[in-house]
Order: sequence, then structure tokens, then C-alpha cells
Amino acid sequence: MENIKAYVQEHKERFINELIELLKIPSVSADTAYSHDVFETADAVKASLEKAGCDFVEICDTPGYPIVYGEKIIDPNLPTVLVYGHYDVQPPDPMELWTSPPFEPVIKKTDIHPEGAIFARGACDDKGQMYMHVKALEYMVQSNTLPCNVKFMIEGEEEIGSKSLSWFVERNQEKLKNDVILISDTGMISNQQPSITTGLRGLSYVEVEVTGPNRDLHSGLYGGAVANPINVLAKMIASLHDENNHITIPGFYDNVEELSLEERAEMAKAPFSLEKYKNALQLNDVYGEKGYVTNERNSIRPTLDVNGIWGGYTGEGAKTVIASKAFAKISMRLVPNQDWEEITELFTKHFNSIAPAGVTVLVKPHHGGQGYVTPIDSIGYKAANMAYTETFGVPAIPVRSGGSIPIVALFEKELKSKTILMGFGLDSDAIHSPNEHFGIFNYLKGIETIPLFYKYFVELSK
Repeated sequence: MENIKAYVQEHKERFINELIELLKIPSVSADTAYSHDVFETADAVKASLEKAGCDFVEICDTPGYPIVYGEKIIDPNLPTVLVYGHYDVQPPDPMELWTSPPFEPVIKKTDIHPEGAIFARGACDDKGQMYMHVKALEYMVQSNTLPCNVKFMIEGEEEIGSKSLSWFVERNQEKLKNDVILISDTGMISNQQPSITTGLRGLSYVEVEVTGPNRDLHSGLYGGAVANPINVLAKMIASLHDENNHITIPGFYDNVEELSLEERAEMAKAPFSLEKYKNALQLNDVYGEKGYVTNERNSIRPTLDVNGIWGGYTGEGAKTVIASKAFAKISMRLVPNQDWEEITELFTKHFNSIAPAGVTVLVKPHHGGQGYVTPIDSIGYKAANMAYTETFGVPAIPVRSGGSIPIVALFEKELKSKTILMGFGLDSDAIHSPNEHFGIFNYLKGIETIPLFYKYFVELSK
């Protein structure tokens, strides 16, 4: 352990500067205006894996953005760890809320990060956390302590649903063969209390379009006589929850996994301050499904949220118009046993059924994925817990995350492998939001901890 810490301290500035250079490239996969930058980032990831010590690295073409694959095989008889990460990032909007430009990384001190944090889009999700694994490999190669084989699969479409990943995995099962999959695209409770994510919610993401008249109309001449698609859409969306914030789609809860009181009591042991939670978000109160506390609402319960809504005139000044169309993007976070394709069908059927006669409705499914739960008695989980315990001085707490990484269920189905989610980000790191950041402490602590996972995984596998 002391050797790892010494190596990290010796190369600390270089590690930070290398990450900063990676963060300068605006690899926004959702916007084709950034396509060149996404490809440039793939090249940068390839170069970093080669420098870190991979014996073979290639950029693999897919129907979409490329996947960077790398490997270092020291002995085919030893276990193999497959590291997954992504090099694409969320769009930076709204730009005006950033305190510094999203692709001009700066280090700032905060109350939570007194040692400083790197502020940039992708700092935590997922360039910073992905790059920890590259530097961990560098240490193990340089110190001749790599105890097993390692493979890397770093994709460029995670933020748009990993559209090409299943295509790639299905065609490269032998290449990707492994004993455990290691991902750092999640978080932990705090810098004092590590945690391991053992559950992920699934996802169904749709776009809806409501059409009324065949053109925009004068609101004085036609108002009150024809259906206003924006008004109708707002009413339809409002009806998707009842007075208890229960989702009203028929059949939505049929397969929801109900945790026992004992399991919920175990979850409640994780440190959590409702007042700090509200203060951090500047909220007067929390909001959600009746009968469940905050940490249950955002992890073990399904949700339905509007992610964007638009239509009509939104420019400066006034324009008295009844829009021909109104649109919304809606995401549903799902719990284990809820099939995302079935939920998408249920949503589509219900949304069409509640539309008044004066409009037509179109539901466009975007992407989705299944939920996932990993057992805490596996060798991989035990190895991760031992690694965290050594670097943080306390055992990790198993937690279920409200987020979705649909590819985890895909990996189990196609590669027959369990996934270990070793996250080092914090809830306050503002992923997907303006001013995203990643603590220097967290970044370096990840590089220290990851090699210990390899060590203990190999020891426990004997």
C-alpha cells in the first residue's frame, strides 16, 4: 500500500495534467457537431492505454462511435479483469450556469473538496473515473505488480444509450472473455465512508409529440375553439402521477421488486442527513412517492420524470400563437424485474389512451436498459470491499443506486460475468449538470485503491 501511495504522490501533478488534457476535448456524443471531437478522444484514450502498458490496443469501428479495446495478457491461466468505461460526455447546457467554461478545466477548492476539484464536463462522468484505471494499470506495470490479465473496453456512446455496444459485445465474446467486470461510473457515500453500488435501476426513455391543428394558429381567432397541444400535453403529463406521486400507468408496478422490511432496515444504516441533502440542493422540502423515504425513492422505487418540454413561441417578447405541436422527453427509471421494453409498451398504450379527440399522439422510444443487482457474497465484491477497507480504513457499505448503466445487464447476459461497481464520485459532483467536478482526493484515491482490487481478487480466486 505504501508503494502505491508513494507512486501516486510522485506522479500526482502528471496524473492531474493528463486528465485535464483529456477533459479539454468536448466529446459530446449527443450532438453531431462534436463528432470530430468524439473521434479525437478515442485516439487519446488509445494513446493513454499504450503508454500505460497495454501490449495491444485498437480502435474498433462500430455502427456509431468507436470502442477502444486494450489488453495486457501476462498468463492465460490467470484470472482476467475487464475494465469498462466511456469517453463520451453529456452536453454542457445550460452554458450560462457554468462558473468556468465546461471544456476549459480548472481546479477549485470547495468545502467538500479542500484539496481541490477539477471542474469540467466529464470530470467525474466518466473521464476522470475511467482514467483512474489507466493510471492504476501504469502503476502495476511499472512496479511489476500486475497479478492477472486485464482488458479494457472504453466506449463513446454511453451518454446516448450505448447504441453500438451490444452490437460489439455480441460479435466479440471471445475477445472480451473475463472473470469479472470492473466499472467506475458510480459514486460513494462520502470521502470518509466508501460504498459499493450493488443495484442499478433500469431505464426507458421516450419522446412524445402531440399534434393539434395543421399549422400554428392566432390565439385570438382560434383560442377556445381548438385543442391547444401544449395545454393538452401538460394535462396528460400531470395525469401520469396521482396525489401520492404514484405512477398511474396500468400494469407499471406489476413486476416491481418489493424489498422486505429487513432489507430496507439494512439500507437505512447508510449515513444520511435529510437536512444536509435539502441544504445542498437549496430545497424547502423533499418530494416523492408516499410511504418511502428519500434514499428509497431514489434507488429501489421506479420513477417517471419529464426531462424536457417545448412547443410554441419561446423567444423574446410575445407572440400570441396556438402551436401546432408540443413535445416532451420522458424517462422512467426502473427497478429489477421491470422489463424496459414492456414498460415502454405500457407507456405508449396508456399515453395514447388518455389523449383527447382533438389531438394525435406519437410516442418515439429512444433507448433503455434493464436494472441490475450484484450479490455481495461474490469474490469480486469481497475483493472490492477489502481494497476500500485498506485505503479508507473502514469497510464499504453496499448501496443501491438510482442511476442506470444498462450495459451491466447486457454484460451478464452476453459475457456471463458479474460486474463490480467501484465508484469514487460524490453526489455533490454535479454530473449531468453545470459545474460538474471531480475531487483531486477522489481521483488519486481511486488510483490507489484499484490495484488492491486486482491483488485481492486474484488471492480470493485461488
